Amino acid sequence: QVQLVESGGGSVQAGGSLRLSCAASGRTFSSYAMGWFRQSPGKEREFVATINWDGGSTVYAGSVKGRFTISRDNAKNTVYLQMNSLKPEDTAVYYCAASRIRTVLRTPNLYNYWGQGTQVTVSS
Repeated sequence: QVQLVESGGGSVQAGGSLRLSCAASGRTFSSYAMGWFRQSPGKEREFVATINWDGGSTVYAGSVKGRFTISRDNAKNTVYLQMNSLKPEDTAVYYCAASRIRTVLRTPNLYNYWGQGTQVTVSS
């Protein structure tokens, strides 16, 4: 069992930055692929970024590529999402997720564990 706790959300103006963190419990964090997803009111949960088990491979949604960076520190059982040049359309609840499949994954259904989410609000 893995428990995930996100932090770092908040309110920023367009063009600003935030760094989200997701702390995982358990001794097997390094064997999981990790992902960030987001959901806005009235919309389906969408993929943002994913990183494989050792951090050697990452994939981003086209809407955030070049602005967001996913990384992980397996010694600290933590995955991060650095978000720069934020836009109002980035406003959403951001969720981290863990998958027993170790490679990068874009599909939410392939993730086994989810955090409770953290709100990010970007004002124009």
